[in-house]
Amino acid sequence: MFGRDPWGGSLEMNHADSETAHDEHNRNVNDFDKAAVSRPLDETQQSWLLGPTEMKKKKYVDLGCVIVSHKIFVWTVGLVVGVGFLAGFIALIVNTVPRHHKHPPPPDNYTIALQKALMFFNAQKSGKLPKHNNVSWRGNSCLNDGKADKSGAVIKDLVGGYYDAGDTIKFHFPKAFAMTMLSWSVIEYSAKYEAAGELDHVKEIIKWGTDYFLKTFNSSADSINQIVSQVGKGDTSGGATDPNDHSCWMRPEDIDYPRPVTECSSCSDLAAEMAAALASASIVFKDNKPYSKKLVRGAATLWQFARDQRGIYSSGGADAGMFYNSSMYWDEFVWGGTWMYYATGNQSYLYLSSHPKLAKHAGAFWGGPDYGVLSWDNKLTGAQVLLTRLRLFLSPGYPYEETLHTYHNQTSIIMCSYLPYFKSFNRTKGGLIQLNHGRPQPLQYVVNAAFLATLYSDYLDAADTPGWYCGPNFYSSNELRKFARTQIDYILGKNPKKMSYIVGFGNHYPKQVHHRGASIPKNRIKYSCTGGTKWRDAKSLNPNTIVGAMVAGPDRHDGFHDVRTNYNYTEPTLAGNAGLVAALVALSGDRTTKIDQKTIFSAVPPMYPNPPPPPAPWKP
Repeated sequence: MFGRDPWGGSLEMNHADSETAHDEHNRNVNDFDKAAVSRPLDETQQSWLLGPTEMKKKKYVDLGCVIVSHKIFVWTVGLVVGVGFLAGFIALIVNTVPRHHKHPPPPDNYTIALQKALMFFNAQKSGKLPKHNNVSWRGNSCLNDGKADKSGAVIKDLVGGYYDAGDTIKFHFPKAFAMTMLSWSVIEYSAKYEAAGELDHVKEIIKWGTDYFLKTFNSSADSINQIVSQVGKGDTSGGATDPNDHSCWMRPEDIDYPRPVTECSSCSDLAAEMAAALASASIVFKDNKPYSKKLVRGAATLWQFARDQRGIYSSGGADAGMFYNSSMYWDEFVWGGTWMYYATGNQSYLYLSSHPKLAKHAGAFWGGPDYGVLSWDNKLTGAQVLLTRLRLFLSPGYPYEETLHTYHNQTSIIMCSYLPYFKSFNRTKGGLIQLNHGRPQPLQYVVNAAFLATLYSDYLDAADTPGWYCGPNFYSSNELRKFARTQIDYILGKNPKKMSYIVGFGNHYPKQVHHRGASIPKNRIKYSCTGGTKWRDAKSLNPNTIVGAMVAGPDRHDGFHDVRTNYNYTEPTLAGNAGLVAALVALSGDRTTKIDQKTIFSAVPPMYPNPPPPPAPWKP
């Protein structure tokens, strides 16, 4: 074998040389083996000799959508299990260790008083009472109203509704006003009612009233010629020979004397007020479409009757004229027409309510000593506030703007008259505004003014208007809330007598309320017409507490006599308590809860038609 030596020598190898080299190699190996046997090799040396070991085959896990290393899979599963165990352990500790909850703030005085004031309506219910009425000393009463009437009245089922005051007469004129005021307050402040836990309660109160009103006329007809104005009688001129709701002092559950039904065929004021009650309630119950439509239809029938057959319900020697005499019907036309517009969106109602001639007849331009005083008789002030709301938020413009602008200005003037800087109304030394000029029973007018002032303040806030002008001077809307608070606080006990004029609120309140049911014990003894007078004349406290009743109130000197027989001090009324409820809910809670700006307009169509679409782009 020949090879080429790169260093210049020959690479020839012969056989003899090859054998000699092989023998020498074997000797070296034998010597090496002996050494290996005599001294063990370390791992490094073994690796030199044995060469690289065979690598282990890795294991994998097939998860279907991906294949991962078995080792990674085991670690991942272990980690997830460990984290889950740790999280469960932490959750167990958190759930078992006692925690300090952040309790909501206690309800303010206005909310507490609101909850009580609504209970008064439960105590005034007539008919078969619901199981949840929650007035233990009341029961079913006057279940034959209408059926036992001997006067020839057409309507025979008049069971239900509310008794007006401390007596058991159902006067429909002030009752309709009371229901309208409650509905108005719900429409504006439903969120506050809900926060107080009273929304369902107040809606049930309203429905109890509207269900009854639907019985007082043929509500399924498009036109009618008469309505019921009153159930019961209060004229005591007949003496003992004529037992009635004023001459007798009996629990309503024990009444056994006849209760006449009074109907009227020319009573625009009553019919328009009842239309307002049904129309406003239809907005409250707008989510109950069948019932809401029923209310709207009934309201439309009453409205047409009011417009067609003019007259005052209390005229002609009517019994109601002695207790709730109506001065006119023009203000009910403005008030009722406004509610009809909000309930239907029909602009014919708005056209009438904002017509200058009707506004003039209603007294919108001539003031007077009672101008600006909202009551069961005079609704003009309430109507002007409602229509000012329309101008602030929808601004309908022509042909309504002229009169709406006037209503807005008059509303501003009325709000100025409530402030203590002006002398439109006197005040007692204790600070109570004398809206009825020192006459008895002042609180029913005060609460209505407090409601309007708070509501108008909220209107201004919602319209991003910080205040309004009284002449050259600008006043913040906070002044209106301050006025409302001082008046309601007076009623709640911040007065010279240190007495709450709401029964059951505070520790010092009237204990001899002029109220038949509250003054006679529920002891399974039926007292006759005259037998119950011993409880009327007793000097003891009422055995039953009529929670939430706002009494008539103090005199012009801040004086008050807690005497059952003096109704000018101690008698509550539906209309008075409705205004109280409205004022309390408006002031309750904090100012972060605003008025419901849109619900009242839910049936009102857009004031202006939608603009036409823009023309198509020009193409050459």
